[in-house]
Amino acid sequence: MRKKIVAGNWKMNCLLEEGQKLTSEIVNMINDEPIKDVKVILNPPFVHLHGVKKLIAGVDTIALGAQNCSDKDAGAYTGETSAAMLASFGAEFVIIGHSERRAIFNESNELLTEKTKQALSNNLTPIFCCGEPLEIREAGTHEDYVKKQLTESLFGFSEDEVKKLVLAYEPIWAIGTGKTASSDQAQEMHAAIRQHITSKYGKAVAEGISILYGGSCKPDNAKEIFSKADVDGGLIGGASLKSRDFVDIAKSF
Repeated sequence: MRKKIVAGNWKMNCLLEEGQKLTSEIVNMINDEPIKDVKVILNPPFVHLHGVKKLIAGVDTIALGAQNCSDKDAGAYTGETSAAMLASFGAEFVIIGHSERRAIFNESNELLTEKTKQALSNNLTPIFCCGEPLEIREAGTHEDYVKKQLTESLFGFSEDEVKKLVLAYEPIWAIGTGKTASSDQAQEMHAAIRQHITSKYGKAVAEGISILYGGSCKPDNAKEIFSKADVDGGLIGGASLKSRDFVDIAKSF
């Protein structure tokens, strides 16, 4: 049975009090409205990790994650945060290769391999992101594009290492463009991703990996998206900043 996961990516949002308020609201709602068999992950900016960890203490449903990590162990890398540091703050997950990191900060498939190595060596679960931009989708080469991302970044890992990953598919072409990805399109890509993992590591490994949908997931479409056979949850952006919306999404299985 694959894990059902709803991970909130706060991106670069929330001042100190805003982050504390948002976390407290989510904790209170989940305590009042228990969610069965779903792991909820909060991925705030680095500066919130300690505060969020304290607020979610004792709530087994909720785990702490980060939005990025360095590809280096430690040293003279001003502004970077290592996977070991994240683990020391109580993080259990880390997002790697988000489309914004790839596009804005030019993170390559090779760099993401190194970040994944750092995460795994520090017992963090990588939430590894993949996905195609509009021009690739319109050219009809989206499956090959995403498969290349996975092959170049992940196919050097062992079977045991790959089993520890969570994947997230981002239809970049449908985020903030006015275009919409249907639940069927989400299923099509998730199935293609799972099949690609099967081609390298076998069906048993691929069937055990959770693949999250990283499109515009909201309370009014989450249930339909999560009902698809190969969709195991969501990586939630904007809606994760609204406690009621985020918890409702987590209750959509």
